[in-house]
Amino acid sequence: MQAEPARWAERVGDEAPVTGYRIILPDQWAQAPLRQGTEEAVRRILDDACARIPADTPPDKIGPYKRELERRFREAVGQAVQSGALDLYLPVKPMGDCSIGASILVSESLLPRRQGQPQSEGEPTEAAVRLLSRDGVEGADLSAGEVDGALAVRREHVAKADSPQGAVLASRRVEYMISVPGDPDRWFVAAFSTVGGGSPRDELADVLVEWFDALMANFRWRRG
Repeated sequence: MQAEPARWAERVGDEAPVTGYRIILPDQWAQAPLRQGTEEAVRRILDDACARIPADTPPDKIGPYKRELERRFREAVGQAVQSGALDLYLPVKPMGDCSIGASILVSESLLPRRQGQPQSEGEPTEAAVRLLSRDGVEGADLSAGEVDGALAVRREHVAKADSPQGAVLASRRVEYMISVPGDPDRWFVAAFSTVGGGSPRDELADVLVEWFDALMANFRWRRG
């Protein structure tokens, strides 16, 4: 599945402007755009999930299952919308024999530059680190590099369970913050979260983090 939802229009020298992004996900994942077309996407995903309920499922269990599925899915989408994100990706089909507890949230962040402030060579990386540090996460692993020719900062950490916020299990989180070409104050953010097989440091969590890193290695800007 190719996802190309976000739209930008920034000129990069003589290159075509960046108009969005492209990631390639397995068919087990579904995209819920959060700025427009959200309800249509939610309804389509839920209808598809309900259509896969085994035919021999007792009728008295189908109704409660559908209601709980819709409640959880809409809750996740609602939280993502409130955060101001662009897109939410969720695994809606089992991968092999395993149901995956994970998500990818795509958003953008701005770091306004003070008028007249000079841009030093190392400033973009420092700006990304400042953005990632605003939420008070401590003890995270940080690294920097490039993704499709743009500066990228990667952060990985474990978030504790937070029942009041709906997080009943600790989760492993990996975020990529990528500078939007042509706009050094604008950053694309892809945040991956998984509970693994019940522990954020178990083997399944490790495999999923490796998978997300591979996914982001193939991230591409959409231009023109």
